Amino acid sequence: MEQKSRILDKKIYLYLTEFFSGMSVMAVELGASRLLAPYFSSSQIVWTIIIGTIMIAMALGNYFGGKWADKDTSPDRLYRRILISSLWIAGIPFFGKLVILGVSALLIVTVNTGFLIWAAFLACMIVFVYPLFLLGTVTPSLVKYTTDSLDDNGKTVGTLGAFNTIGSIIGTFAPTFITIPAVGTAVTFLIFSGILMILGLIYFIYAKTKKLLCAICGVLFIVFCVLSTSLGFAFWEKGLAYEGESVYNYLQVKEDESKAVLSTNVLFGIQSVYMKQGGLTGLYYDTAMAAPLMSGGGEQSDILILGMGTGTFAKQCRAYFPDTTALGVEIDDRITELSRDYFDLDSDIEVITYDGRAYLNALKSEYKNDNTQAHKYDVIMVYAYQDITIPFQMSSVEFFTLVKDCLKPDGIMVVNMNMHSDKKGSINYALSDTISEVFGNVYTVNVSGSTNRELFASQNADMLKVFQANTEVLTDSDLKEHMMNVYHDLEGYKSEGSILTDDKAPVELLGMQVIDDLISKEQTLSNGYTLTHTYFNSGFSPSASPLSRNL
Repeated sequence: MEQKSRILDKKIYLYLTEFFSGMSVMAVELGASRLLAPYFSSSQIVWTIIIGTIMIAMALGNYFGGKWADKDTSPDRLYRRILISSLWIAGIPFFGKLVILGVSALLIVTVNTGFLIWAAFLACMIVFVYPLFLLGTVTPSLVKYTTDSLDDNGKTVGTLGAFNTIGSIIGTFAPTFITIPAVGTAVTFLIFSGILMILGLIYFIYAKTKKLLCAICGVLFIVFCVLSTSLGFAFWEKGLAYEGESVYNYLQVKEDESKAVLSTNVLFGIQSVYMKQGGLTGLYYDTAMAAPLMSGGGEQSDILILGMGTGTFAKQCRAYFPDTTALGVEIDDRITELSRDYFDLDSDIEVITYDGRAYLNALKSEYKNDNTQAHKYDVIMVYAYQDITIPFQMSSVEFFTLVKDCLKPDGIMVVNMNMHSDKKGSINYALSDTISEVFGNVYTVNVSGSTNRELFASQNADMLKVFQANTEVLTDSDLKEHMMNVYHDLEGYKSEGSILTDDKAPVELLGMQVIDDLISKEQTLSNGYTLTHTYFNSGFSPSASPLSRNL
């Protein structure tokens, strides 16, 4: 016992244990969000589930850690728990992905209400509760081991708390800004689990005990390092052109002779498509090209795209309307790099790395300074989905008012709405109602063969007359025929009063309801088999089911 405690004589090792355990808890929490995001999105719903799950684990750990420390005054058991926790965390990038897919496959054929919530919650409970429960036992145990008397227990507990907080701060910033962008989520888990492993091994090596335990833990850690770095997020996909992570997204590129596809979500379809043969794509980009023809700029429109993605809309407008100019705003600079590498985005199409709403705010400030319309646009396209969710700040009446202020008087806003639903009260009805609160003229049209719906809005009451006139003089027969079909399918929209604001915009819950509806329909149509097959192979095939296509 004397040998064991010598390393702890000055208490600094106990304080370091508190520091590194606090750091690892926060790193695991940040890593959890990135592990789940490619499957369940990175919405507020998923974040709430992650935080709630971790709080459950830590609360249980605090309670039982205190009880166990009172029963056994030897730190051996604490450092054994740290070793076990480190091994579990090291295995999360491998086993966690299998658990997530297993839970999803089970629930998608059995649950049609709250699928996203239940799948994310069960996956979190299975994957993260146990290791974080073990780390939750650290603080009460250290309080027991570091407190010598009641005379200085306040100072001792306060010092432990300070070390834990400082470690937590580092564990918050380091994964987001350093490790995940540099080496990815899997290696981030391994880095922080390795720190915990070293912490436990040093204790036992210094104490000259538990040599077999240390050897087993070391070997298992190496095995988990190999396994965890060998399995991608979409490990069932073969021949991906690219799979990686940025500060904002999981990114996946599929490519064949006819097209390249970008996905920021493993399970719910695709976000951007580039058809290599040129011409019309058969996707929502074709329908969205009605926007320049509705505007006063016509085929010479000045276009701003919020949510540039890989630039397909800009490329297509330039191909059919050579005199248009296009500027993209994309918050994720890695997507912009991929657009040049895999999607043949023209080098002279400028892309600004910025948040869409922040960019509009900057434009509005310029208007106030020079009082001109030099920077206003004929067309503003809004396609700012973050994986399968809509950022709430780009769905509110305040945001769409900003868009209107940055448009010319006869300008057009076009919004691509992914998960269209005819159910009253759905996300698209709320978006349409909100836009109708800002713009005097709103029209929608469903994109044939997909779950997309395009919305066109303007202050120009003659937008349809302009559209018809510009369509009649088109020289490309395929485009002209498609635009005529769009013209005839357009439906005027009248608001029903469901207004989204900066203060109240429950877009995640509304979007989740649409996903539940789509899953329910697929369950009815496929009786489980086709849905499960499509769910895990979604997005690349033009004949994929509605659930997987263009979500």
